[in-house]
Amino acid sequence: MTMPPATDKSPWIFRTYAGHSTAEESNRLYRRNLGKGQTGLSVAFDLPTQTGYDSDHPLARGEVGRVGVGISHIGDMRELLADIPLEEMNSSMTINSTAAWLLALYVAVADERGIARPLLTGTTQNDIIKEYLSRGTHIFPPAPSLKLTRDVIGFCAREMPKWNPVNVCSYHLQEAGATPVQEIAYALATAVTILDGVKQDAQIPPDIFPAVVGRISFFVNAGMKIITEICKLRAFGALWDEICLERYGIKEERFRRFRFGVQVNSLGLTEQQPENNVHRILIELLAVVLSKNARARAVQLPAWNEAMGLPRPWDQQWSLRMQQIVAYETDLLDYDDIFEGSHEIARQSQALMAEARRELNRVLEMGGAAKAVEEGYMKRQLVAANSERLRAIESGETIVVGVNAFLESEASPLGGGAMVTSVADGVEYDQIARLKAWRANRDNATAKNALAGLAEAARDGRNIMEASIACAKAGVTTGEWGGTLREIFGEYRAPTGVMLLGPGEEGADLTPLRRAVSDLGTKLGEPVRFMIAKPGLDGHSNGAEQIAVRAAHCGIAVSYDGIRMTPEQIVAAARDGKPHILGLSVLSGSHVPLVREVMNRLREAGLSGTPVVVGGIISTEDEHVLKQLGVRRVYTPKDFRLNQLIAEMIEIADARLGEDAA
Repeated sequence: MTMPPATDKSPWIFRTYAGHSTAEESNRLYRRNLGKGQTGLSVAFDLPTQTGYDSDHPLARGEVGRVGVGISHIGDMRELLADIPLEEMNSSMTINSTAAWLLALYVAVADERGIARPLLTGTTQNDIIKEYLSRGTHIFPPAPSLKLTRDVIGFCAREMPKWNPVNVCSYHLQEAGATPVQEIAYALATAVTILDGVKQDAQIPPDIFPAVVGRISFFVNAGMKIITEICKLRAFGALWDEICLERYGIKEERFRRFRFGVQVNSLGLTEQQPENNVHRILIELLAVVLSKNARARAVQLPAWNEAMGLPRPWDQQWSLRMQQIVAYETDLLDYDDIFEGSHEIARQSQALMAEARRELNRVLEMGGAAKAVEEGYMKRQLVAANSERLRAIESGETIVVGVNAFLESEASPLGGGAMVTSVADGVEYDQIARLKAWRANRDNATAKNALAGLAEAARDGRNIMEASIACAKAGVTTGEWGGTLREIFGEYRAPTGVMLLGPGEEGADLTPLRRAVSDLGTKLGEPVRFMIAKPGLDGHSNGAEQIAVRAAHCGIAVSYDGIRMTPEQIVAAARDGKPHILGLSVLSGSHVPLVREVMNRLREAGLSGTPVVVGGIISTEDEHVLKQLGVRRVYTPKDFRLNQLIAEMIEIADARLGEDAA
């Protein structure tokens, strides 16, 4: 790899969010990407790792290695980081509930190599608030979760001063439907909640508090409204400076800087005419690098085909090359901020600041971000905003090329059966076998003692980082670390934000659907019941939430209990609730094994007649498999017209009634 020399006009850090299958395979991918000019690591972990389960836990079935790499113990972390110089690397780990544990494993590997901890640079996302609101990988209630966040901050302040312990993440808020105002306000509310807690916590002496504030970073989204996004970033930075100065009294400008990285929007990538996504990604990249005074410090871009599945290395390279061409072939870095002095940019930035300040104050008056999570306020606002976004696309008010306009298209030469990477079923079996061998070969007494030390630290309210590092070095597993803290802190199910109101809210366009629901209810002699469930560990609930809301507005009796249900729990709920149609939502790529288990258990429970529909990012090949299992319909991101989707489900339930009569 030949890299241009570093100068005062050097570009942002180029990252590729990557990781899948095994630690060994992910390591090969990282080293290939670094060889192509990537300048920082961005590690994606699988859902069992993110939620503190071992690969052989029942809830991990079908999820191992799917959306990221499975890390069960320090042996996996050694493989993941093999031949990567940690003292030179800027590493980003997208990890939240188990951030303390994954950082402990990272530090333990660095300790083994004799690397001084102050040399380590990178970021742990460690933003638990947005997990309750959008991604759904939370484990514990807000209070102990925020204590773990503060433990990481305190540890890094003492041991790893170049590490960003928290990356307040508005990215997933926009993915959940947040408006620019909500994205700014809720991210800043999270940062304030964290820093208010740090000020009250004895871990951080007052003299180093400004430096701690200076290590708080942000992870931001950027959508297609390029001018709005540029103004959003300028407003974000100005408000953060204001908060640091006025609320926390930070005098040094360098500690008040709005330090942020970006992944541009994945929500807007389309399954239809996916080649158009290349242009979308470029426009969104420009939104975060054009303005020098609001330029990202690190950027990772999605791949053009992410709406279809897991991108291939070539797809990721295409996105990396996009960054490199913008940085090195244009004259972007030669000029000061080209938007300074623009009256329109200033006006829009000030307007966003004013609205975001009002919404931020509203959350703070409730008691802060954690309280607004517990009361369901922010989640309800996001669900409502996403409903409005979808309504505008359905109605044609918002144009999406290739989706609701300009539908005629030539056949794409980029198509074909090998458009995405698939994770072989054998990955899970091999990971479980290695995990069992690891447990059998370690010193179990040492591991047990380390876990006892972790439990004692947690119960006493002490910082758990050193105890977690001791657990890592003793061979403790991810599930054992998570299980120990679950026993002490308990688990938490966040509010869904879904208001299952009956007819009367969506306008005249629902009248035919309400009539169809009423007619079917008359035939049934009871209300039409629709159960929506999310099996496995997938926490991306936007689609399930929107379908639940729309179905309820059509007069259907909807039951939706949120994320993370086992197939056993789903079947038990179906037995009790007797739905006329069961909808399963899986966006993690684990749809085949999870749906197969649900279908088998429905048959065993005598519920094989319950019509099942499935939604997710599902290939044509997997759609055929699901239908062979007995699934009536499969929905993917291209099925964005919710009224049509509801109409089809009413027809399925009606047809099932006819089958019973026959």
